[in-house]
Amino acid sequence: MRNGVRRMMTVLLVGLPPGLAAAQARVEVTPGSEVTVQAVRVATPLSIDGRLGEPLYDRTPMPEFTQYEPIYGAVPTQRTDVWVGYDEASVYVSARIWESDLDRMVANEMRRDSNNTWQNETFSVALDTFHDRRNGVQFAVNPLGGRNDGQITNEGNYNGDWNPVWDVATGRFDGGWTVEMALPFKSLRYAPGADQTWGIQVRRYNRWRNELSYLAMPPAGLGQEGQFRMSSAATLVGLEAPPPSRNLEIKPFGITDLSTDLTATPAVRNDPSGDVGLDVKYGLTPNLTADLTLNTDFAQVEADERQVNLTRFSLFFPEKREFFLENAGLFQFGGGGGNNDMPVMFYSRRVGLDQGREVPIVGGGRLTGRLGAFGIGALSIQTDEVPERGIEATNFSVLRLQRDVLQRSTVGVLYARRSTSPSDPGAHQTYGVDARLGLGDNLTVNTYWARTPGTGHDDTSNRAFIQYDSDRFGATLNHLMIGRDFSPEAGFLTRRDILREYTALRYSPRPTAIAAIRQLSWQVSTQYIEDRAGQPETRRHELEFITTFENSDVLTVVYQDFFQYLDAPFEISDGVTLQVGEYEYDTVNVSYAFGDQRPASGTLSLEQGTFWSGDKTTVSVSGGRAILSPQLAIEPTLSWNRVTLPEGDFTATVAGSRVTYTITPLMFVSGLVQYGSRGGSVGTNVRFRWEYRPGSELFVVYNEGRDTAGAGTPHLQNRAVIVKVNRLFRF
Repeated sequence: MRNGVRRMMTVLLVGLPPGLAAAQARVEVTPGSEVTVQAVRVATPLSIDGRLGEPLYDRTPMPEFTQYEPIYGAVPTQRTDVWVGYDEASVYVSARIWESDLDRMVANEMRRDSNNTWQNETFSVALDTFHDRRNGVQFAVNPLGGRNDGQITNEGNYNGDWNPVWDVATGRFDGGWTVEMALPFKSLRYAPGADQTWGIQVRRYNRWRNELSYLAMPPAGLGQEGQFRMSSAATLVGLEAPPPSRNLEIKPFGITDLSTDLTATPAVRNDPSGDVGLDVKYGLTPNLTADLTLNTDFAQVEADERQVNLTRFSLFFPEKREFFLENAGLFQFGGGGGNNDMPVMFYSRRVGLDQGREVPIVGGGRLTGRLGAFGIGALSIQTDEVPERGIEATNFSVLRLQRDVLQRSTVGVLYARRSTSPSDPGAHQTYGVDARLGLGDNLTVNTYWARTPGTGHDDTSNRAFIQYDSDRFGATLNHLMIGRDFSPEAGFLTRRDILREYTALRYSPRPTAIAAIRQLSWQVSTQYIEDRAGQPETRRHELEFITTFENSDVLTVVYQDFFQYLDAPFEISDGVTLQVGEYEYDTVNVSYAFGDQRPASGTLSLEQGTFWSGDKTTVSVSGGRAILSPQLAIEPTLSWNRVTLPEGDFTATVAGSRVTYTITPLMFVSGLVQYGSRGGSVGTNVRFRWEYRPGSELFVVYNEGRDTAGAGTPHLQNRAVIVKVNRLFRF
């Protein structure tokens, strides 16, 4: 079924009293139109065991899904039956997921919050609990019980590190697999009042068929990200929610470690230490939450994955610490940032980290949530001094306010401050205004203006971004200006003193005559950067061709033509320095991504071409994953770069592998070993994580660094064994 073809769906009022069990409402649905589902109280709490044995499942399920991929609007090849019920404690979402060929199902990830879960057979539900048609929370599970959860902000920002307390179980039957979810009202935020109207989107990914289907159809071309388009979600009515509690959560933790650091002066060997801390969460109102952290410790956070950097600019690493990640989308400003030259006005990795080494965090607080049409975020956190490293005690503060406008748009303001004392005359400040406008289904406008006062005369930055993005066509215009004195000290900036212009055009047909190909895509783009005096710094022309196959493999060919101007010598590698001047070079990159349904998957890439004043060859493996069993997986990575220049030849390599063994969906051990040729070091990070009860965790962590530069066995630089346990108390 294509756009414009109507289809009749039946909505059963699930969980109705026996006398009304046959009550039905008929809704005429077109892809993209609204579906309404009513949920009614169940008499007794469901047993979350995946068996679907309660009376609720004798009712007719909610409407059948509609196929999204590969044929937009078609009837799915397999049936999915879904029920929604509730009682005074929880909302229940259950499903009987039919599958005619169980042996071909892709289910190889059990670990909670693993991105690989999204490449399995998955069932997910997203709830817009304030029914603002732009924000939501999502819960997903695969047949092995591997679960994911996350927050959706403004239909695009997804925070997968939100970890609420909820329960889920899966099971099998002769014709497929089953799901039962219990989502406690205490884990959700919603508007006051007993009678609730929420948005609901339910999605199924039939991985081995590479088929995606939804309860309510998002616009075409969004793929799995269609689940974030809450403005396209169905409407869930009939919920009678308990009064929102203020939800006091207290999570104390204790930590002990044994550490060795032979690079310190004096050297430290097998030094034992221990500490305690506390995290508190309190609902000031039903939809406004305060968080407090004392003596904060992030020792259990997994290590960063190393990258090869052959540019003049710093690399952007994502935040992984839970305290900063919950509601992180609220603090995003101007449409994002990082390695694309766009500044980040508040970059939480500035807090508690200095040149990759930890700085003690005394504590801090945060306030996040909504007041009517306003989103509010405030954060203040204090770090301690480290005299031997010349680090002063520092406070980081940020205030964010957003206002919902129109249907899919927001306007907002942000203020960030970094200071060494409350009255610090040299405090670094950043403030700005931004807007995100979602116009229709496919047109997006992002813009901002920001300033860092006191840093100089040219201390502002602004952006105008316009993108049309549909299934077949795409176009992007992006203007970015960063003043030579603009310096967001609480944020992240790759370069300043630039005017950057970027344009792109895309055409992505779906050839029906070639059965093996799902979609082709051609994109041409141009990027031009000059400094504020008009001196050209960077020019890049790019032609990209992508073939997406029906089996989910992807072939990508990219041609890039570069111009670079160096206004100062650049040491690209130890002892290899490029001189001031103009450089022109071009490259061709060919990559093939093997679909995740395969026992061995990942992306293999080969890049060849000129580079600065010479040549470069790059071989890389990214996203590699070999499935040895549903519990055991190996994930190799490699970036090998051979550079030949008149100034000198060198090889830059980063290689590593992650090995994960999942004991249960809530217990796993993961080891990451990485080698970097620059500095000649090998790093090891091994983490054991066990959620021994909902919201309470035990971590055992082993970290080690070794130097490979010398002769013989790599010698030890540092080592630590850490044990951390926390316990959640909910009131």
